[in-house]
Amino acid sequence: MKETRLLPIDRYGYDFIPEDFLPEGKNEYWLRDMQHESLHSLKKDVQKWRNLKPDEIEKLEKNGNCSSDWLNFLVSDPFDPALIRNSNFYGLVRLGKVRKGLLKHHDFCIPSGIRGSTIISCDIGDDVAVQDCSYISHYIIGDNCILSRIDEMQTTNHAKFGNGVLTEGEGEDVRVWIDVMNEAGGRSILSFEDMIPADAYLWAAYRDDTVLTEKLKQITQDQYGGPAGYSPIGYSLEGYSLEGYSPTGRGPRGRYGIVGTGSVIKSCAIIKDAAVGCHAYIKGANKLKNLTVLSSEDEPTQIGEGVELVNGIIGYGCHVFYGAKAVRFVIGRNCNLKYGARLIHSVLGDNSTVSCCEILNNLIFPVHEQHHNNSFLIASLVQGMSNMAAAATIGSNHNSRANDGEIRAKRGFWPGLAVTLKHPSSFASFVIIAKGNYPSELNIPLPFSLVNNNAHKNRLEVMPAYYWMYNLFSLERNSWKSRRRDRRIIKVQHIETDYLAPDTVEEIIEALSLLEGWLGKAAGEMPAGIRTISCRGLERGKRGQVILKPLSAVAAYRQMLHWYAVKTVAVFWDGKPELDFSGLCVLLNDVKNGEDRPGRVTEWVNIGGQIVPAFRVDTLRRDIGGGKRGDWDDIHRVYDTWQEAYPLDKARHAFAVLAMLVSTVPDSAAFKRELTTAVETCRHIGVQICENRERDFRNPFKKATFRNREEMERVAGTAREDPFVRFSAEECRRTEELLVRVGARLKS
Repeated sequence: MKETRLLPIDRYGYDFIPEDFLPEGKNEYWLRDMQHESLHSLKKDVQKWRNLKPDEIEKLEKNGNCSSDWLNFLVSDPFDPALIRNSNFYGLVRLGKVRKGLLKHHDFCIPSGIRGSTIISCDIGDDVAVQDCSYISHYIIGDNCILSRIDEMQTTNHAKFGNGVLTEGEGEDVRVWIDVMNEAGGRSILSFEDMIPADAYLWAAYRDDTVLTEKLKQITQDQYGGPAGYSPIGYSLEGYSLEGYSPTGRGPRGRYGIVGTGSVIKSCAIIKDAAVGCHAYIKGANKLKNLTVLSSEDEPTQIGEGVELVNGIIGYGCHVFYGAKAVRFVIGRNCNLKYGARLIHSVLGDNSTVSCCEILNNLIFPVHEQHHNNSFLIASLVQGMSNMAAAATIGSNHNSRANDGEIRAKRGFWPGLAVTLKHPSSFASFVIIAKGNYPSELNIPLPFSLVNNNAHKNRLEVMPAYYWMYNLFSLERNSWKSRRRDRRIIKVQHIETDYLAPDTVEEIIEALSLLEGWLGKAAGEMPAGIRTISCRGLERGKRGQVILKPLSAVAAYRQMLHWYAVKTVAVFWDGKPELDFSGLCVLLNDVKNGEDRPGRVTEWVNIGGQIVPAFRVDTLRRDIGGGKRGDWDDIHRVYDTWQEAYPLDKARHAFAVLAMLVSTVPDSAAFKRELTTAVETCRHIGVQICENRERDFRNPFKKATFRNREEMERVAGTAREDPFVRFSAEECRRTEELLVRVGARLKS
C-alpha cells in the first residue's frame, strides 16, 4: 500500500473535515468555533479578530514569516508583528493578543510570541510563547501557554482524545476497548474522561447483566462521542441543534485538540489527538497519542521525560515521569506512574503510586502501592488499600489451557516478597501472603489472615485474624496512610479507609461460621490448647490445609465485631445530640435488608472503594437497564446519594451486629457495659500499636549496622518518635473520650 501521496499545495491547512461529514450549512470550522467560544466563555473581554494591515504583513515577511494566504491570518489587538519570526502559517490561523512579555515556569523563561515554528489551522490565545515547534496542526491553545521544541503536534478529524467512542463513518473495529480483569477480554470496558473505579467495576463485574453492559456502552457513546457529546476540558455542544445530522448516532468529525490556559509543553517528540487541561506541565515526552490529560490550577498534572502514553485518560493531579509507558488505560486522580512502569489494559484508582513494575489487564481500586521492577500484576481485581512487594508475580500462572483466569482480592491485599500465585484465586480483605511459590489456586475467605506455604510440611497454613492479634500497627497504619495520601481537591470517587466496615465485618461473620464448623469437626480430636486444626476448600489440591491458632482467632474475630459495633454506634450517636437512647434504638432498628423486611444487611459491595449495600447497586443496575439513568453524570449523582446515606446505613448495620452478639436488641444497661469494654479495647489498640513498633527496635539484628544505640536512634529514631505512633496515641485518646462522653448520656 502506497502511504505517501503528492497533494496540491494550495489546500494545505484546509479541508480538515471531509465534505461527506459536513452537516448541511456548516463549514469546516463550525466545531472549532464552538470549542473556542466555550473555552473563552469565562473571559471578561470578548475575543475580536481582524485582518492584517498592509504594513503588518510587510513586517511579518521581513521577519522571515510566510503564509499561504494572509487573508486567513487573523489577529487581535494589541498585535506586535515583531514578536513573530521565521515561522510558516497555513490554513485559517487566529491569534489572541501578541505583546511583549516573558512567560516563566519554574526556572524556564521564554519571551511571548511565535518563533521558528509551523502553525496549521490553529487558534492561539493571549500572550502565548511558541518556539521551535516544527509542526502544530489543528489545535486551540489557551492563554499564557508555553510551547517549546515540539517535533509534531497534530489533531486528526476523527480524534476521540482517549474516549472509547466512534465518530461518523467509523466501524466498530476501530473502537478502543480496555480489557480489565481478564486477559481474554471477557470484561472489556470503554474509557471516558469522567471514569472512576466505581464506573469500571459496575461495567466489568456484572457481565451476566447484558442489558446493563449494552446500556453503558450506549451511554458512553452518546455522552462522549454522540452528536451532543462534550469534553469537560474543551467545549460543549449542549444546546446546539444537530437534529438529523448523524443517523448512526455517532459524533461529528472535526474536533480540535486543546491545550488549556497556563499549560507548558516543551521538548516533546510526538503529540497527536491529545486534549490537555489547564496548568499542565509536559516535558520531554516521547509520544502522547489519543489522550485526555485532565489538569487544573488546583490539581495540575505533570508528564515527564521519556514517557509514552497511548489511548487513555490521565486524571487530575497526576504525575507520570521517567520513562513510564501506558496503553489503553485510565489513571485516576492524584496518581503517580514513574520509573519505567508499564500500565496496559488497566484502570488505576485514585491516590495510587506505581513504579518500575508491570501491570496488565487489571482493575485496581484507590490507594494501591507497587514499587518494584520485578513485580507483576496481571488479570486481577484488586479492591484498594493494597501493596505489592518485590518479586511478587500475580499473573500469567494459569492452571487451565487458556489465559482466562482471574485473581480477585478484596481490600488490603498484600502479597509479600517473592509470592507467586495461580489463576484463578480469591482473597478476603486484608490478607497478607508469606513468601512462597503457591502451587495451586487459592480461595481464602478468612479476612485479616496470614497465609503461608509450608513447603517443609507440604501444607497450606492460614492464621485468621493475624493482623488483629500480632500486627495492629500495620493494620491501623494502612488506614492512616490511605487517608493521609488523599490529596484530591474534588473527591468524585468515595473511599472507605476504615479496615472495619460493613464489608469486612460480614466477612468476619462468615469466617466465624467456617471456623466454628471446622472446630466442631475436630472437637473429638482436640487436646487442650489446640494450635492447629485441619480444613478443606482453601486450596485446590490434595495436600494438607490447616488453620493456625483457631481458638485465638475466634476470640479475636469476636473482639473485632464488638469493637466495630460499639464504636460505630457511638460515633453516630455522638453526632446526634437531639436523640436519647430510646430514639437512637428506634432509628437504628429500622433496618431493611433490600427485600422490604427487617434484618441485617448482609451483602455489601465495594464499588471502586465505596462500600454500598448490594440492594442499592442492584436498583441502580435496573434503573440503567430501564433507561432511568441516561448519562454518567446521573450515575455519579446516585453514588453521591449512597455516600450521604452511608453513615446511617453503617450505624444500622453496626447496631444489628451488636444485637446479634448480645442475642437481643441491647438496652441502655447492656450498651453501657459494651462501652466500658470498648474503652478497654481502645486502650489495648493503643498499647499494641506502640508495642508492635518497639519490637522492631528490640530486634538485635537491627542494631548490627550501628556502632551503638545512640547512633541507631539518630538514624532510625525511636518507636515513640514514629509519626504514626504519635498520631495513633492521640487518636486513641480522642476515641476514648468519645466513648466516655457517649456513656455519660445513658441513664444509670
